Amino acid sequence: MNALLDVILPVFLVIGFGYAAARARLFGPEAVDALMRYAQNFAAPTLLFSSIARLDLSATYQPGLFLAFYLAAFTSFFTAFAAAILVFRRPLTDATAIGFVALFSNSLLLGVPITERAYGAEALAGNFAIISIHSPVFYGFGIALMEWARTRGQGLSGAALTRQIVKAIFSQPLVLGITAGFAVNLSGLPLPDVAWSAVGLVAGTAIPTALFGLGGVLLRYRPDGDFRIIAMLTTCSLVLHPALTYGLGRFAFDLDTPALRSAVMTAAMAPGVNAYIFANLYGVGKRVAASTVLIATALSIGTIWLWLQILP
Repeated sequence: MNALLDVILPVFLVIGFGYAAARARLFGPEAVDALMRYAQNFAAPTLLFSSIARLDLSATYQPGLFLAFYLAAFTSFFTAFAAAILVFRRPLTDATAIGFVALFSNSLLLGVPITERAYGAEALAGNFAIISIHSPVFYGFGIALMEWARTRGQGLSGAALTRQIVKAIFSQPLVLGITAGFAVNLSGLPLPDVAWSAVGLVAGTAIPTALFGLGGVLLRYRPDGDFRIIAMLTTCSLVLHPALTYGLGRFAFDLDTPALRSAVMTAAMAPGVNAYIFANLYGVGKRVAASTVLIATALSIGTIWLWLQILP
């Protein structure tokens, strides 16, 4: 019960605060959009830059950490993808968007603050290692599969598809922040203290502003669409992905405790707004994506508490 009160509820109370402010029209849609643009395009990339620039890559980048998380994530994707085609009879483009919802957990906006509150700031190294390739890997995979599904028989060249994927990935501010962090880390480029102080000020605003803004964004979503698909996606995101990550991390790859916590807590998060953004980008599966983000975020209060009890 202490984990629920001390770790989880404060995070969701900030989300609820944003939801209530938007619902009461004290914080309008334009303000919500502006806040989320600041959080996602400036504050969060700065947080990732700061964190990755200072990571001990040799200690943090454990093959087992990545294999446990990403094998489980792609299993979750292909489970949802296959169910969408074989059970729910959705076309290939819809199935890709549906699978993407089961793939892309809210690793930054929920995973980081909950892991930090549960285990301390020093426990976040594994989270940031996973996040450092989260968007490039998942967006690259999702865009490639979606473009293939859309252009079958149209003769789109491999080079053209590669350029499209690379352009889409590196147009994301989060990826630019990650890339800049790696550049500083690997080059050993010294930054003056005044620069780090400025970076710290902006980075410190990333999580609270993003959580508050996320509450305002969730107000726009309404449970709608095929509730059987929504239930399947919620199960993949909140049960299948973290359970597989836990099993692989603990029994197959023998992860140490900090790495296991980071992997499982990142996997245990509900789908983020990126799942809806991806569906909206291609105009398919939007209602299912939006509803799953809303419902799974609410239900994750209970499932996250359960994982906190299970983890060492």
